[in-house]
Amino acid sequence: MLKGTEAWPADFAARYRSAGYWRDESFWDWLRGWARGHGPRIALVDGGRRWSYQELYQRAESLAAGLHRLGIGPTQRVVVQLPNSIEFVVLCFALFRIGAIPVLALPAHRRNEIVPLCGHSGAVAYVAAAQYGGFDYRLLASELRALCPVLRHTIIANGDAQVHLPFDSLYLAADAAMPAPPDANQVALFQLSGGTTGAPKLIPRTHADYGYSIRASAEICKLDIDSVYLAVLPVAHNFPLSSPGILGVLHAGGRVVFAQNGDPEQVFELIARERVTITAVVPPLALMWMEQAPSLDADLSSLQVLQVGGARLSVEAARKVRPVLGCHLQQVFGMAEGLVCYTRFDDSDGMVTGTQGRPMSDADEIRIVDDDDVDLPPGATGHLLTRGPYTIRAYCEAVEHNGRSFTLDGFYRTGDLVRQLPSGHLVVEGRAKDLINRGGDKVSAEEIETMLLRHPAVLDVALVAMPDGYLGERSCAFVIAREAPPNLPAIKRFLRDCGVAEFKLPDRLELLESFPQTGVGKVSKKALREWIVQILAEEQASKEVGL
Repeated sequence: MLKGTEAWPADFAARYRSAGYWRDESFWDWLRGWARGHGPRIALVDGGRRWSYQELYQRAESLAAGLHRLGIGPTQRVVVQLPNSIEFVVLCFALFRIGAIPVLALPAHRRNEIVPLCGHSGAVAYVAAAQYGGFDYRLLASELRALCPVLRHTIIANGDAQVHLPFDSLYLAADAAMPAPPDANQVALFQLSGGTTGAPKLIPRTHADYGYSIRASAEICKLDIDSVYLAVLPVAHNFPLSSPGILGVLHAGGRVVFAQNGDPEQVFELIARERVTITAVVPPLALMWMEQAPSLDADLSSLQVLQVGGARLSVEAARKVRPVLGCHLQQVFGMAEGLVCYTRFDDSDGMVTGTQGRPMSDADEIRIVDDDDVDLPPGATGHLLTRGPYTIRAYCEAVEHNGRSFTLDGFYRTGDLVRQLPSGHLVVEGRAKDLINRGGDKVSAEEIETMLLRHPAVLDVALVAMPDGYLGERSCAFVIAREAPPNLPAIKRFLRDCGVAEFKLPDRLELLESFPQTGVGKVSKKALREWIVQILAEEQASKEVGL
């Protein structure tokens, strides 16, 4: 079923509306209001293109007319796999206008992710760039047409569309016959869960709940018309989209500048030229920027805030942000399912460098429990459960998974292990779910294990996280081989041929004759993780002796 705010119990929904968390305004209402209030101000900068709020509104209305002419209408799903670009923004708002629902895929996704996503979502259209990052999405679009019978349209932006529909051909004069815009209680967009099974789980965000998350984020981050946000991370992620991200900055009347990657030389040039005031990165990018900033002699004087999230930033690295980059560090911890935590600008240095922030809403409810869902005493480390006005109550059409991911009284099981300080700030201590956080990209161990079991040389496999000073975690595949053992390049080549995203490929391969077992006869991933940590430590010690 497609549910909007009715997914929340009636008493909770009434409470959230009464408190003003949920408002009767859709994202199309927002854009229309922005065009009236900020018309000629520049909203989006993408290379040489500079669109005002008025132009964004007019283009979105025109694109909506073209999508409507194709027969795309209310509640139909459209998979959007676009890089950071003006097209991403105008397409999302055009879909909001006609009540269709964007399903936000990442540019890094490949056939193994996109085919089941189109099938599970029932998407009627797929939109991608012609090429990006060395990958030709037109070939993927052609595969989708053959594999997904419900898919009616494949649309290609920013290049030769070949046999597909050119994105720019969809701009038409406004159509009076278009449906009325959706109301705030309906689903606005679907994000994707980084779950442990690898199967696509759709996160339904309504105009009302997501709108509140954006407004509250913009307020906490003190955004205004002078804010200039550099979108470095893929904007389909929740963090650069809404925390406060591009939507929060547009809501405040500021300007969004798109970057295609996090290369320090290119990014620093954009910061200097556009006088960027705030941007968001994952820890590996923060480390890279701090390492290269002194030698590049960049003008970062306009940068006021560097947000870091997606994975835990070490205290040592956090302490270097202000001395090296000259800006305030804001740690952000959250999830596409809802809860977002921020360090505040008036927090002590210790809170900013040593915690991942506190929940942004007074209505966020936090429980920290043991393995049996029993609440733990204050300060203890346990499983983080949460519910609130912008945290979903269920994934879309995932009954079995919902039973595991939500308590009977509506708390979402985040899979994070945390402890909470008396101030309300959370310290993230790790993950309980079998999920590898590779520099902010989530890798499902089960998904990759399932794929590798198809390899003719693999008898059994266990994928575990191993610590990494740059990405936080990388993945190690422990393999029991059948006869001739595979090597790592062969394993990667096999997974690429299966259409697996690059960030999911194992970083290391270890061959074993058997796996350690738990007391009940299961593979002990805890022992495997401890073993790879020991191996890495020994290798590092050998290098130091060699020096």
